[in-house]
Parts: sequence; structure tokens; C-alpha cells
Amino acid sequence: MSFSGFASPWWLLFLVVVAALAVGYILVQRRRLTNTLRFTNFELLEKVAPDRPGRARHIPVALLLVGLTLLTIALAGPTSEQRVPRNRATVVLAIDVSLSMEATDVAPSRLAAAQEAAKSFADDLTPGINLGLVAFSGTASVLVSPTTNREATKTAIDHLQLSERTATGEAIFTSMQSIETLAAVLGGSDQAPPARIVLLSDGKQTVPESPDDPRGGFTAARQAAEKDIPVSTISFGTQYGSVTIEDEQIPVPVDDPSLEEIAKLSGGSFFAASSLEELEGAYDTLEEQIGFETTRGDASRPWLMLGVFAVAGGLIAAMVLRQRLP
Repeated sequence: MSFSGFASPWWLLFLVVVAALAVGYILVQRRRLTNTLRFTNFELLEKVAPDRPGRARHIPVALLLVGLTLLTIALAGPTSEQRVPRNRATVVLAIDVSLSMEATDVAPSRLAAAQEAAKSFADDLTPGINLGLVAFSGTASVLVSPTTNREATKTAIDHLQLSERTATGEAIFTSMQSIETLAAVLGGSDQAPPARIVLLSDGKQTVPESPDDPRGGFTAARQAAEKDIPVSTISFGTQYGSVTIEDEQIPVPVDDPSLEEIAKLSGGSFFAASSLEELEGAYDTLEEQIGFETTRGDASRPWLMLGVFAVAGGLIAAMVLRQRLP
């Protein structure tokens, strides 16, 4: 642990006192030995000198010095990195409901698997986080404004309906607007609560055609980065997926590159999932990233406990070995 890892590091100067006590004890023992050797009649010395437990007699003092060292460290306020649940954050889950999500390359279908994993994500996310739901196809709409009420979100997930086309950029813009609306309603702080968009899609953006269009996915991702709202994307499906539209089999391969670029531009994370298990794994990772934050907290309790045990052990050893307190 570095010097900066203590809340009150100047207490560590007391270790000089502990070291001085240790040196003093050694000097006293040597002086006693010198005085003892002045006796010339060793037979008389053996009769008058009390029996001593040999080197074991040093155990009480050693334990007391160790205890003082540990208690001094505890007084200095050692800190450590700790993971604590977030109680003030916003997450918007944006789910693609374009017709390609009807593909059955992921059993029982992309949409059904996405619904199951999304509900599990809602259940496992830290309770204090506000979770919202956006569905997008040719347009995007807020189905549930960010709230801590998970039942509302899960009910909306169960009632997702498929539609034509994919407007990825609109999904991001709509999610950002939902986050900003909640931040304005909550107020009470100069700094908006941390926010994240989790976007699940299986295909390439079709509305508008170019992701760099003013309403395109790449443009939306850049604006999200400017507002410090990372977009974590999940590419869900396989390269051989297909759907049947008007008796015609149409291939609907996933589009990893564009979703990965959106995550990169916005400062989020990218995940590729081709099964329900992989999708749940991606959500688990996101829950760890979103649901917890790392802070420096007090870590003095273990040092305090060890110090007390060492001091108590020293006193007990003194009474057992020397029949008196040191």
C-alpha cells in the first residue's frame, strides 16, 4: 500500500516510537545479561536465580510490539478500492424490433431470446439504477421511461412487436432524450447522474442509408460521446440467419462492424452474441460495468482486529509464561 493509501498517514510516525521501544527492550535484556555475568559463583547463581522460560519469555513483548504496529497502521486510516452498488445512474435498453429479429438461427427466435435475456438483465441490475426501454425499427419510441420499477420494464419487453426497417441512429437519439429528460426531472445536483445506453441489434441500419447521416448511427454515437453517454452495443445473431417474407427467404446476417464502430465512437463496449447463453454473458458483463462503481473506502478494520488480538495475546502469554503482566 502506498503512502497515499492512508487517510491520516502522519499517524505512521508513531512507528518510530514502537521501534524505539523494541530497541530499548533489547538494550535492557543485554544489560541484564551483563549484570548477571558479574557473579563469579555460578553455583550460588543457579540457586538464587529464578527459573526463566528461556527465549519464550520474549514472546509477550514481541506480541505487544506487533500489536502496537498493527494498531498504528489502523490509526493511519488505510484505504482500499471497493466495489459498491450504484444508487444514482440511468440505463436505457434499446432493442431492435425489425423483422429480421424473427430469424430462428437463435432458438427459439432472435426476438424471443432477446426478450428472455433482457428481462433477466432487468432483474439482476442494481436496484437503485433507473432502467428505461426503447424499441426501434423504422422509428424509435420510448416504451418505459427510466424508472426503478422493473416490472413495468419487463411487461413492456414481453409485448414487443416487430416492424419493418432499422433506424439505429434514431434509437440512440431517443435514448439520449429519455436520459436527459429524467436528469432534468431529478435535478438537485450540478452534475447529471452517470448514464449508459445498451443497444441490441441484429442488422445493418437501413434508415437513413448512411450511418454518417445527421440522423445516422455514427452521428448519434458521436453526440452521445460529447454528452458522456457511452453506447454499449450487442450484435445478436449469426451470419446465416434468414426470415421468410411473402414466401421469399431473405438472408439477415448480423452486422458486427457498424455496431462495433458505434461502441467505439461513443466510448462504450461491443459484444457479439450468437446464442442465448452468449447474450446473457454479455448482459452479465454489462451489469458489472454499470451496476457497480469502484471507490476508495476505509480498510482499517482488519488491522484494528489483528492489533487487538496481538495485544491480547501478548498479555495472555505474559501471564502464562511469566505469571505477571509485562
